[in-house]
Amino acid sequence: MKIKLVAAAVLWTGCALATEVVTHPAVPMDQLTVTQLRGIYSMRQQNWPDGTAVRVFVLPAKNPIHQTFTKEKLQMFPYQLDRIWQKITYSGLGAAPVVLTSEQQMREMVATTEGAIGYIENSDELSKLKVIRVTQ
Repeated sequence: MKIKLVAAAVLWTGCALATEVVTHPAVPMDQLTVTQLRGIYSMRQQNWPDGTAVRVFVLPAKNPIHQTFTKEKLQMFPYQLDRIWQKITYSGLGAAPVVLTSEQQMREMVATTEGAIGYIENSDELSKLKVIRVTQ
């Protein structure tokens, strides 16, 4: 019985989601630091270096891809990000990102919206998106 539980735990951790940060193909960045990515997702960085407006897209807070992205790439918890967005919205200093309903919608919106940034589960189908490497 113990062996089965250990094997199941190993298989479960091996199936963990991996996320990729993706942008519209015209975004002039190939990599971002964690600090820069946090600035974008906390709605503090509003423009790309070429002056194009940053359009931030996210999945719902309960979505496993959103939770993995927040913990893995932003190195924070989803509730911390939600608090930042609430503070910005309720203080009148800005707007929260656009919440999309599915990963497929994320792919479509990022691919067709100038200046867009989002995240998806690691996938082979990235032809219309630009993958951004996140560094420390």
